[in-house]
Amino acid sequence: MSRPRLAFTDPDYWLDGIEETYGWLRANEPVAWAEDGQFHVLAKHADVLRVSRENTIFRSGRGVLVRDEMRRGTMPGAPSIIYMDPPQHARHRRIVSRGFTPRMVAELEPRVRQTVRATLAAIPANEEVDFVDLLAAPVPIAVIAQMLGVPESDWEPFRRWSDALIEGADTGASETSMASVAELWAYFSTQITARREHPLEDVLSALACAEIDGEHLTNDELVIFILTLLVAGNETTRSLLSGSARAFAEHPLQWSRLREDHTLVPGAVEECLRWTTPIKNFARTATRNTEIHGVPIPEGGYVVMLYASANRDEEAFGATANCFDIGRLTEPGHLAFGFGEHVCLGGSLARMETRVVFEEMLARFASMELAAEPERIASTLVNGMVRLPLILRES
Repeated sequence: MSRPRLAFTDPDYWLDGIEETYGWLRANEPVAWAEDGQFHVLAKHADVLRVSRENTIFRSGRGVLVRDEMRRGTMPGAPSIIYMDPPQHARHRRIVSRGFTPRMVAELEPRVRQTVRATLAAIPANEEVDFVDLLAAPVPIAVIAQMLGVPESDWEPFRRWSDALIEGADTGASETSMASVAELWAYFSTQITARREHPLEDVLSALACAEIDGEHLTNDELVIFILTLLVAGNETTRSLLSGSARAFAEHPLQWSRLREDHTLVPGAVEECLRWTTPIKNFARTATRNTEIHGVPIPEGGYVVMLYASANRDEEAFGATANCFDIGRLTEPGHLAFGFGEHVCLGGSLARMETRVVFEEMLARFASMELAAEPERIASTLVNGMVRLPLILRES
C-alpha cells in the first residue's frame, strides 16, 4: 500500500478505509503531516499517551478539534472546560466532577437498570430493529437528563440538541445547529435561575450553587458546562453502545463466550471501548519547539491524537490488536477516554451504563445479527452510527 491520502478535516474521509490508513501510518509514518488541516497526526499509542501527559508542553487552549475555530481565535463566549489549561481547568473540573464521583454513579445504577429494562422490554425479538433508535440513543439521554434533574416531559429535544452539538464540530455555526443551541441555552438558563432559588438533589443544582474563588459561575459558564456534559454523558455512551452491539453481531462467538461466563462483562466493556473508541481524536498545541517520535514539532504546532489508531497499536496490544477479544488483558490500557487531566468526565458513567446494558441483554438475547449494513455518522469527531439494523434472537 502506498502512502494514503490524508484528509482528516473531511467528515466523509473517516467512513471508508480509515483502519487501513491507521495501520499504514503506525507502520510507516507514526507522526504524519496532514496538509489539509495543517497539523501533524499521531497514530501510535505511546505518542498519544506522551502528549496527553505533558500538559505544560501540549496545551488545549488553542483548540482541541480537527476543525476548530479556536485555532483562529473566532470562538466567542465562555470557553468549555475541554479548552481550559491548568490551573483554570482543575478549578472548573472539580465542580463538574461532583456529578461523576463513584458514589454518585453507584447511586444512579438502580435507576439506570430500571431504564434499560423498560427500554429492552419494548424491543421486539427475532425481527429487524434499529438498535440506535430503540436503545443506544434513548438510554444515555434518559440517564443524563435524570442526572440534571430534567423532568421526563422535557426529554424530547435532548437528542436533537446533542446531535446539533456534534454536527457543529464539523459544520460550525449553521443556522439549524445555532437554532438548536439557542433553544438549549434558553431552556437551561431558566432552569439554572430556578435551581439557584430552589436547589434540588441533582447535578444542575450543584452546578448552579457552586463557587470558584468565592464567586458563582455565570449562566453562560454554566450552560457551557451543560453542553459539555451532554457530549460527555450522552454521545460517548451512545457510540459505545451501538459500536459494542455491532462488534458482538460481527463476532458472535464473543457474545456466546460472554453468556457462558458473566464475570467477563467488566473486561468486555473495556475491550468494547478499545475496539469502538467513541471519540476518534482530540488535539493539542505545542507551547515550544519539541519533537515527537523524532519528528520536529514547532512552537504553535497543532497535533491531533488519533485515539482510534492508538487503540489498535500492535506495539501496545500485541499481534492480536486488530482482533476483538473480550478476554484481553487491559494493560497498558486503552485511550478511549483520553488520558491525563482531560480524561473524559463521563467515563465511569459510560462504563456503568454499558455494563448494565450487557447484563440485561445477556438475560434475554442469545445472539444478535446484522440485518443490513449500518449507517455510520460522517464526523471528524464521533465514531458513531446513525442507524444499526439488528435482529436480536431471544434465549
